[in-house]
Parts: sequence; structure tokens; C-alpha cells
Amino acid sequence: MLRHFPQANATYSHGIRDYFIAALTFFCVAVSLVMDASGSLEQQNFMGLIAWTFLLGLLFGENKEVRMQVIIAVAFATLGEHFASIYMQGYTYRFGNVPAYVPPGHGMVYLTAVALARSGFFLKYARKIATFVVVVCGAWSIWGISGYPEQGDQVGALLFCVFLIYLFKGRSPMVYLAAFFITTWLELIGTAAGTWKWATIEPVLGLSQGNPPSGVAAWYCLVDAVAIGGAAPLLKALKKSTEWFKAEKPSKNIHQGARND
Repeated sequence: MLRHFPQANATYSHGIRDYFIAALTFFCVAVSLVMDASGSLEQQNFMGLIAWTFLLGLLFGENKEVRMQVIIAVAFATLGEHFASIYMQGYTYRFGNVPAYVPPGHGMVYLTAVALARSGFFLKYARKIATFVVVVCGAWSIWGISGYPEQGDQVGALLFCVFLIYLFKGRSPMVYLAAFFITTWLELIGTAAGTWKWATIEPVLGLSQGNPPSGVAAWYCLVDAVAIGGAAPLLKALKKSTEWFKAEKPSKNIHQGARND
């Protein structure tokens, strides 16, 4: 079950950049969501401009694979936001829209998960972190279906089971562990501040749903899985198309030269 986890008792280096990305994103998430709880639509748009600036700045230090993963994550998560929030009403933002800072925010969240996943701290203590996440999220999920809370959370328990599958069967467990921390952070702050609210009853299955659901990190694991799985094929296709274009251009010049002769 742990075959995709890093080697235990190994020595790993610490990259300051990885911790900087994580610290910046955790800080920006907290400030942005609290500000947006009482802000205007114009403020949302301005925050979106800032978020795009931060994301593009952080991507300058990444390789092309990570950049492509972030692009896919932003595109896929943005489509998911419009479907799950605006169309399905599974959760709703204050203005009934998808705020301008959300798409680049998803990019920063994904990049943070990647940065933490490759950090020396996460690699060294992978199994201990996994144990902590499973225990905490598991207890949260059990509490949601225990009957004690006023708002039940059957969806959270279901998502927790999905999260476990990702964690122990997926190819990138460290990314999923890191996603749990940043997504739990943003969900707790966003719902507590009133920036968005999850529906009491999930619109598809009709199950009770917490605000937020305990296993909500599973949705972000899906984003990560799509980004990781789609980056390599897209880069390969882009490379082939570039090579084809370069190969076609000289042939046209040669043909033109032959006609002139």
C-alpha cells in the first residue's frame, strides 16, 4: 500500500523555495478569504489580478512539467467550479459567481501541494504525516455521521473513503497529503468567514453535507490526478506539433526555391 511513498529513513534536502511557496499561499488564502467575506465585486476582481500576478511569478522558477500541470489544474478546477457551484448549487459564493481570484487560487493551491510534496520535511516524515491525516480526517468524518452535529456529513464520510484510495493507491500520495492541509485550511477559513457555503443536502445523491465536508480534499486530489496525468501527454503533443511545424517550414522554402530555378 505504501509502494509510492518515499523511502523511509533516507536523507532529504530542504528547498527554501518550497517552504516559501507554501507559506505565501497559506497566508494569501487566509487574507483573501477573510477580505472577500465583506468585500465588493470590484474587490474580487482586483484580488484576482493580484492572484494571477503571484501565480505567474511563482511559475518562473518551475520546470515545464510543473507549469503544464498548473495550467491543467487551473482549467479543470475552473470548469469544476462552474459546474459544481453555479450549475449544481453544491456550494455557493456570496455573489452567486465564481470569484475572479478562484482560478489562479487553484493554481497556487496545486503548486503548494506539489511544493510541500517534494519538500524535505514531507519526504522525511511521510508515514507519520499520513498517519496524522488519516486519523484526523477519519475522526472528522465519523463525527459527521455520528448524529451529534446539527448538520450531518454523509458526503464527507464518502469523500474520505475516496481520499484513502487516492492516498494508498494513487501515484502521488505526497501531493494528496499536502493537498489535505492546504485545502482543509482554505475550506475552514472560507466557510467560517462566509465567503461560500456548502448546501445542506448534496444535490446529486441527496446525502447530508457538512459545511465544509470532512473529506473535501478528495475533490482536490481529483484535480491533482488530472493535472499529473494530463501534463505528459500534452507536453508530448505540443513537442510533436512544434517539430512538425519546424519540419514543414524548410520543405516549403525548398519547394519555392525549386520553382524559381
